[in-house]
This record gives sequence, C-alpha cells and structure tokens, in this order.
Amino acid sequence: MTELLRSPLHDRHVAAGARFAEFGGWSMPLEYAGVLAEHGAVRDRVGIFDVSHLGKATVTGPGAVAYLNTRLTNDLRRIGPGQAQYTMLCDESGGVVDDLIAYVVSDDSVLLIPNAANTAEVVRRLRGGLPEGLTLVDRHPDFAVLAVQGPLSDEVLEAAGLPVGMDYMAFADAELGGIGLTVCRTGYTGERGYELVVGSADAPTVWDLIVTAGAPHGLALCGLGARDTLRTEMGYPLHGNDLSLDISPVQAAAGWAVGWKKATFDGSAALRAERSAGPRRILRGLRAKGRGIPRHGMAVVSAEGAPAGIVTSGTFSPTLKTGIALALVDPAVTVGDEVGVVVRQRTEPFEVVKPPFVTPAVRES
Repeated sequence: MTELLRSPLHDRHVAAGARFAEFGGWSMPLEYAGVLAEHGAVRDRVGIFDVSHLGKATVTGPGAVAYLNTRLTNDLRRIGPGQAQYTMLCDESGGVVDDLIAYVVSDDSVLLIPNAANTAEVVRRLRGGLPEGLTLVDRHPDFAVLAVQGPLSDEVLEAAGLPVGMDYMAFADAELGGIGLTVCRTGYTGERGYELVVGSADAPTVWDLIVTAGAPHGLALCGLGARDTLRTEMGYPLHGNDLSLDISPVQAAAGWAVGWKKATFDGSAALRAERSAGPRRILRGLRAKGRGIPRHGMAVVSAEGAPAGIVTSGTFSPTLKTGIALALVDPAVTVGDEVGVVVRQRTEPFEVVKPPFVTPAVRES
C-alpha cells in the first residue's frame, strides 16, 4: 500500500487536533471542531483551509499562453497577466481529464493548479506536443496553498499585512514576514476569499501568522469536510463525481468554461458534436422536499418511478438545513419538476432546481 503524502502543515494540524482522511493520495484534515461548525464559520465569519494537496505546475517560455490555449477548454485570451481562469483539460472523446485554475503571470509564464490525484496525468498530457522552447515543470511538492474564506477574509489578510481588495480571479505577489508569496482572489466555497501560494518550507510560518491575525475576527480552522459541503451548496463540481472522463463539460452544464469560438482545443470536435446533438444527460440541482439526505451514487427516479438519473454529489446543507444534490439526469427533467431519490430503499421527494443553492458572495466587494 502506497504511503499517503503529507502537507507541509501536517504537524500544525496534528497539534490542533484535526481528524484526517485521504484526499487524492494525501493525508489531509477532514475536520477540527466539526463540519457544521466550520461550515458556519466560513458562511458567517472566516475560516482557513490547508489545500496543499492541490497540484501545482508551471509552463514557461515564449508562447506559453498561446500553447495552453490550444489544449485547455476555456479561452485564455479573455484574461491577461495577473488574472486567473477556471478551465478544463479534456481527452479526445470530450471527457474531463481534470478541471483546474490557470494563473497567467505573463504571455510566457502560467501557473496551473489542478486537482491532487490528476496532477501527474495533466502534466503528462500537456508535455505531449509541448513546443520547443517551452518548459513544463511539476511543482506539486514545492508549494503549499492556504485558503482564507469568508466575509471577514479581507480583515484577516489586512491585519496580517497582505494586500486585499483585488478583483475576483485576480492575483498579486506579496510579502509576509519577509516571506514571498502569491495572493489569489480565488476559492471553492462561494464566499469572498483568498488563496495563498507559498513555498512549502515557509508554509508553517505563514499559517501561524494568518491564524494569529485572524483570532480577533473569529477565524476557524477548517477541514476538507466543510470545504465539500460549502462547494456543494454553490453547485461547484468535484472531479470524479460531477466531472470525469465519462462526464463531459456539456453534460456537467459547464459549457460556460469552454471557448467555443476557439479554433481547437483537446476534445473540441467531440464536445462541439455533443453540444450540437444535445447531451444524453445533464447535471441538475436537487433540493429535498422532505427529510431525505442524498448521497453520491443514489438513484434518481421520475415522478412516475421510472429511472431518471443518478446523484453525483449529495449532502445535508448546513445553511438550508435540508438535503441537496447535484445529479446527472435525463435532459427531459427540468427545473421545477419533482423527482425521487432512492434513500435507503425509500423514495424521497426532491425538487429540481438550478444551482447555486445559496446566494454566492465571491464577487462581493
């Protein structure tokens, strides 16, 4: 059995009493005080997450942006230096190898942050066809990533002496206690927040400084359990559940992250054909009308009891105090319909809704 990788902050989590779980080959904090408390802290105040398991890779050299734009789904020409973009890497059938964030440093330098389990495959694929003069380096172990999320995230970073107030999906280099790092206005919770990319060796010091600065603002240590409930309330997809090699961007209702006007990108022919013909299934939101709590893999049935789809992500919403889910369903199932989810051999009623389930605050100033 392969030994799980550990974050540079592992000792901090142990000292704080974290409960750990495996995420993408890494041992990461699942919770500290409990998922419900941590979820509430992020929605109401502010929380800090260690997401160092996320991958990191750099593409540098003349035309780095131009090359990546022929491979990734979204159109990097829509943004410029100091801006980030959500995008995907697909295979030739249109399946999603991974969804990731591309940070454009310049036309000749891009930082990619893919999911932990997919980093090696993303690097392998992008190296295939890499033009002469470009260099792609897997930097997964070199950097840690800290996420400070919640309506008081600006106050915490400002108290620590870091820049705040940048536009959503923007980033800037900064310094904290003599340590260089990158401050990104990104996150996976639906709240206003920031992600800090810092060298692994300096991560514990930065963690300590942020925790100290955040104490007067009620900063909570948060694990990946709360990160999952927060992202589900926002309808954000999780690769392996709501996106995969078998679930295309068209099926996942993520066509907004595809540069349809681009000449080509990986999987473009298959995705254009699927978009034109219409997908055989589509990702919808489900909200419980009763007490049923949906979970990944549960069957979805029509009002008449006929098979209609499957739950891809499901949880109890701490904010709404009810069950919510993302589900791949027949395209005939539309917003406003009632469907059933088979929960422990009972069919529980759910309403089909359009995510997000809660009001997003990512762009709030």
